Amino acid sequence: MLSAAPLVAFVPTTDLDRSRRFYCDVLGLQVVESTPYALVLRGGATQLRVTKVAQLTAQPFTVLGWQVPDAAAVLAGLRAAGVAAARFDALDQDGQGLWTTPGGDRVGWFADPEGNLLSVTQLAQPAQRP
Repeated sequence: MLSAAPLVAFVPTTDLDRSRRFYCDVLGLQVVESTPYALVLRGGATQLRVTKVAQLTAQPFTVLGWQVPDAAAVLAGLRAAGVAAARFDALDQDGQGLWTTPGGDRVGWFADPEGNLLSVTQLAQPAQRP
């Protein structure tokens, strides 16, 4: 039913200006529209609505992620921009903050200014996976 429809992702924020600086200036997403209620961004083929909320509690799980060709390079770029990799006691992450899954994918996490957990994933065999 929805397999061919464009995907729209949502992430909450209490401060649209701060989120705009992070998602546009740091992550490089493009502004499609800005209103007092939401910041509409484009990342690849996906539209991201950063929606203004009165309060939020950041969740302890990933809310948004990207598939990238080089997760280590992305985390290094984020680190250079002042964004720290998130670390988890239960995962064996390397010095850069990357965890290698049993299948060989490499995953790194970081948080936006609201504490929303975001990730980058480098697939072990990108030519064989969707």
